[in-house]
Amino acid sequence: MKGRTISSGKTQGIALVSQQPVSFYGGIDVNTGIVIEKGHELEGQCVKDKILVFPQGKGSTVGSYVLYGLKKNGVAPKAIINKETETIVATGAILAGIPAIDGIDITSLKTGDKLVVDADKGIVQLSRQTF
Repeated sequence: MKGRTISSGKTQGIALVSQQPVSFYGGIDVNTGIVIEKGHELEGQCVKDKILVFPQGKGSTVGSYVLYGLKKNGVAPKAIINKETETIVATGAILAGIPAIDGIDITSLKTGDKLVVDADKGIVQLSRQTF
């Protein structure tokens, strides 16, 4: 799948997919990486070392700093894949050095998929490799 580079880098890992927007400020615990937003489909799951896939971000601009804090605390996602990356997520991914791509049809991805992300080229691939 080809998209647009938001923040460069390459990685691979297991997808954690939400069809709902994600709020980093108040939605994800900065110390643990656990989704704490009540009623969210990812509530109780941890973003640490996952390829976090969601349509777009939502909420306060402080979310950019939460993404940076997740990275500093060692509980950040390995990469972010969006349908449309808005300013909050873009700024946070760039500050934290988290590879990010948008323009991806996320409806074809599911939690547990093994993904290879080359944000330098804007490419997301499903993998048969064991990680």
